[in-house]
Amino acid sequence: MFKKSLIAVMAASALALTACGGGTQAAPSGGADKKIVMGFAQVGAESGWRTANTKSVQESAKEAGIDLKFSDAQQKQENQIKAIRSYIQQKVDVIAFSPVVESGWDTVLKEAKDAKIPVILTDRAVDSADKSLYKTFLGSDFVLEGKKAGEWLVAESKSATDTVNIVEIQGTTGSAPANDRKQGFEEAIKADPKLKIIASQSGDFTRSGGKQVMEAFLKNNADIDVVFAHNDDEGLGAIEAIEAAGKVPGKDIKIITIDAVKDGMTALSAGKINYIVECSPLLGTQLMDLAKKVLAGETVPERVVTEETTFTQEQATKALPTRQY
Repeated sequence: MFKKSLIAVMAASALALTACGGGTQAAPSGGADKKIVMGFAQVGAESGWRTANTKSVQESAKEAGIDLKFSDAQQKQENQIKAIRSYIQQKVDVIAFSPVVESGWDTVLKEAKDAKIPVILTDRAVDSADKSLYKTFLGSDFVLEGKKAGEWLVAESKSATDTVNIVEIQGTTGSAPANDRKQGFEEAIKADPKLKIIASQSGDFTRSGGKQVMEAFLKNNADIDVVFAHNDDEGLGAIEAIEAAGKVPGKDIKIITIDAVKDGMTALSAGKINYIVECSPLLGTQLMDLAKKVLAGETVPERVVTEETTFTQEQATKALPTRQY
């Protein structure tokens, strides 16, 4: 009888130990021994800026010990939505993405929220009224970037006596940087009634798009004084079209761009671009830090804005040797 009781007690103890052991092995999400899994849905590879941004995210994830699941949406919103839904099904710990356009995200973000997977927006924002659908936004102040570009032109055009004709090569239609950079630029140039935007069209943030749009502008407008391109790649494409038309970029037609990637800075240093407003793509380290804080339950700011500067020809020449992107 005693032996039977002893065996029963030992069996019960073993069962209890097994249960505790099972609980230890199945550590809760975000536990110290669990590697964080991040699903990242990138816009695409439309520019030098985007390539540098992707590299920053991938390298920073590796350095931070985060398992990164990466997808390239090829500039299509439906591809990003599919990727996000795939990450939800895979039960990743956190989702980060740079939205192709501002609108149309509420449904899939609600799905992520219902699955208790936090979302971090990088580089581009969404226009959702429900701020609870994402934890934070990490990126630039695009309106300010547009204002800086416009303010430089206002100062540069002070001595002009005639109308200054501006053509604008916009970014991807409906995207946050295209909308905001346009807004900021227009707000700034209101200070001088001589400054007139005579044509505006999307180049989709690509060099080929910038070239095609500029070719059309030159064909339809005999007198163009300034090009405002929403990114360097569009500006570099515009340079090709201007040179093909027998004009001198930077002199016959002034060019203002945003980004400050190496190719753009090289063109600025050579005098083919006149002014660049910086938009840093190196967001990877900050993104990984934010992801860890969010998963640890820490409070993070609703918006984390990167610090950026502007470049003239002389400043670009000085900065180029140590430029990281």
